[in-house]
Amino acid sequence: MKVNLTIEGKQYQVTLNDLNARPIIAEVNGHYYEVWPEDEQAPTSPVRPSAPTPAAPTAAAPALAVAGSLTMNSPLPGVIISIDVREGQAVSNGQELYVLEAMKMKNSIKADRDGTIASIHVNAGDTVKHNQPILTFEG
Repeated sequence: MKVNLTIEGKQYQVTLNDLNARPIIAEVNGHYYEVWPEDEQAPTSPVRPSAPTPAAPTAAAPALAVAGSLTMNSPLPGVIISIDVREGQAVSNGQELYVLEAMKMKNSIKADRDGTIASIHVNAGDTVKHNQPILTFEG
Protein backbone atom coordinates (compact mmCIF):
# COMPACT_ATOMS: atom_id res chain seq x y z
CA MET A 1 0.00 0.00 0.00
CA LYS A 2 1.31 3.46 -0.90
CA VAL A 3 0.54 6.50 1.25
CA ASN A 4 1.64 10.13 1.14
CA LEU A 5 2.82 11.63 4.43
CA THR A 6 3.74 15.18 5.35
CA ILE A 7 6.29 15.46 8.16
CA GLU A 8 7.43 18.91 9.27
CA GLY A 9 6.17 20.34 5.98
CA LYS A 10 8.07 17.85 3.81
CA GLN A 11 6.12 15.39 1.60
CA TYR A 12 7.09 11.67 1.51
CA GLN A 13 5.65 8.77 -0.48
CA VAL A 14 5.72 5.68 1.74
CA THR A 15 5.19 2.09 0.63
CA LEU A 16 3.91 -0.12 3.45
CA ASN A 17 4.44 -3.86 3.07
CA ASP A 18 2.22 -6.47 4.77
CA LEU A 19 0.08 -4.52 7.27
CA ASN A 20 -0.53 -7.70 9.29
CA ALA A 21 3.18 -8.33 9.88
CA ARG A 22 4.94 -7.00 12.96
CA PRO A 23 6.92 -4.93 12.47
CA ILE A 24 5.42 -3.38 9.35
CA ILE A 25 8.18 -2.61 6.84
CA ALA A 26 7.92 0.88 5.36
CA GLU A 27 9.92 1.97 2.31
CA VAL A 28 10.73 5.67 1.98
CA ASN A 29 12.81 6.78 -1.02
CA GLY A 30 14.33 3.29 -1.38
CA HIS A 31 15.20 3.00 2.32
CA TYR A 32 13.51 0.59 4.72
CA TYR A 33 12.24 1.19 8.26
CA GLU A 34 10.50 -0.97 10.88
CA VAL A 35 7.18 0.49 12.04
CA TRP A 36 5.18 -0.66 15.08
CA PRO A 37 1.53 0.40 15.52
CA GLU A 38 0.97 1.93 18.96
CA ASP A 39 -2.44 0.37 19.52
CA GLU A 40 -3.22 -3.01 17.95
CA GLN A 41 -6.97 -2.36 18.50
CA ALA A 42 -7.21 0.84 16.48
CA PRO A 43 -6.32 0.46 12.77
CA THR A 44 -5.96 4.25 12.35
CA SER A 45 -3.48 4.71 15.19
CA PRO A 46 -0.17 6.46 14.43
CA VAL A 47 2.99 4.42 13.92
CA ARG A 48 6.44 4.95 15.31
CA PRO A 49 9.74 3.84 13.76
CA SER A 50 11.74 1.42 15.90
CA ALA A 51 14.80 3.67 15.58
CA PRO A 52 15.10 7.46 15.87
CA THR A 53 13.77 9.17 12.77
CA PRO A 54 16.59 10.94 10.89
CA ALA A 55 16.19 14.50 9.65
CA ALA A 56 15.93 13.14 6.09
CA PRO A 57 15.18 9.53 5.10
CA THR A 58 18.36 7.51 4.90
CA ALA A 59 19.30 3.92 4.26
CA ALA A 60 19.96 3.19 7.87
CA ALA A 61 18.99 5.46 10.70
CA PRO A 62 22.46 6.99 11.08
CA ALA A 63 23.99 7.74 14.43
CA LEU A 64 26.91 10.04 15.13
CA ALA A 65 29.87 7.91 16.13
CA VAL A 66 32.65 10.47 16.48
CA ALA A 67 32.56 14.22 15.92
CA GLY A 68 32.80 14.79 12.18
CA SER A 69 31.87 11.23 11.21
CA LEU A 70 28.60 9.47 10.46
CA THR A 71 27.91 5.76 10.92
CA MET A 72 25.35 4.04 8.70
CA ASN A 73 23.55 1.20 10.47
CA SER A 74 21.66 -1.74 9.01
CA PRO A 75 18.02 -0.78 8.34
CA LEU A 76 16.92 -4.43 8.73
CA PRO A 77 18.33 -7.70 9.99
CA GLY A 78 19.72 -9.72 7.10
CA VAL A 79 22.79 -10.88 5.21
CA ILE A 80 25.33 -8.61 3.49
CA ILE A 81 25.39 -9.80 -0.13
CA SER A 82 28.05 -7.39 -1.40
CA ILE A 83 29.98 -4.33 -0.35
CA ASP A 84 30.48 -2.04 -3.32
CA VAL A 85 32.88 0.48 -1.76
CA ARG A 86 36.24 0.35 -0.01
CA GLU A 87 37.80 2.32 2.82
CA GLY A 88 39.13 5.67 1.65
CA GLN A 89 36.85 5.75 -1.39
CA ALA A 90 34.97 8.97 -2.18
CA VAL A 91 31.25 8.36 -2.75
CA SER A 92 28.43 10.49 -4.13
CA ASN A 93 24.88 10.94 -2.90
CA GLY A 94 22.81 8.08 -4.38
CA GLN A 95 25.78 5.78 -5.07
CA GLU A 96 25.24 2.12 -4.08
CA LEU A 97 27.25 1.25 -0.97
CA TYR A 98 26.19 -2.33 -0.25
CA VAL A 99 23.45 -4.89 -0.90
CA LEU A 100 21.52 -6.35 2.04
CA GLU A 101 19.29 -9.40 1.68
CA ALA A 102 16.40 -9.15 4.14
CA MET A 103 13.12 -11.04 4.08
CA LYS A 104 14.16 -12.77 0.82
CA MET A 105 14.58 -9.38 -0.90
CA LYS A 106 17.83 -7.81 -2.05
CA ASN A 107 17.98 -4.17 -0.94
CA SER A 108 20.43 -1.80 -2.58
CA ILE A 109 21.60 0.59 0.16
CA LYS A 110 22.76 3.91 -1.26
CA ALA A 111 24.67 6.88 0.11
CA ASP A 112 22.49 9.69 1.40
CA ARG A 113 25.30 12.23 1.05
CA ASP A 114 28.67 12.86 -0.56
CA GLY A 115 31.65 11.79 1.50
CA THR A 116 34.54 9.41 2.00
CA ILE A 117 34.28 5.93 3.50
CA ALA A 118 36.32 5.95 6.71
CA SER A 119 35.74 2.33 7.75
CA ILE A 120 33.70 -0.73 6.88
CA HIS A 121 32.53 -2.81 9.85
CA VAL A 122 31.24 -5.94 8.03
CA ASN A 123 32.17 -8.32 5.23
CA ALA A 124 30.13 -9.85 2.41
CA GLY A 125 28.33 -12.91 3.78
CA ASP A 126 28.00 -11.53 7.32
CA THR A 127 24.65 -11.75 9.07
CA VAL A 128 23.75 -8.38 10.58
CA LYS A 129 21.20 -7.23 13.14
CA HIS A 130 18.87 -4.24 12.91
CA ASN A 131 20.84 -1.01 13.62
CA GLN A 132 24.21 -2.81 13.55
CA PRO A 133 26.95 -0.46 12.26
CA ILE A 134 27.82 -1.19 8.62
CA LEU A 135 30.16 1.63 7.59
CA THR A 136 31.37 5.04 8.71
CA PHE A 137 31.76 8.19 6.61
CA GLU A 138 34.55 10.65 7.35
CA GLY A 139 33.34 14.11 8.29
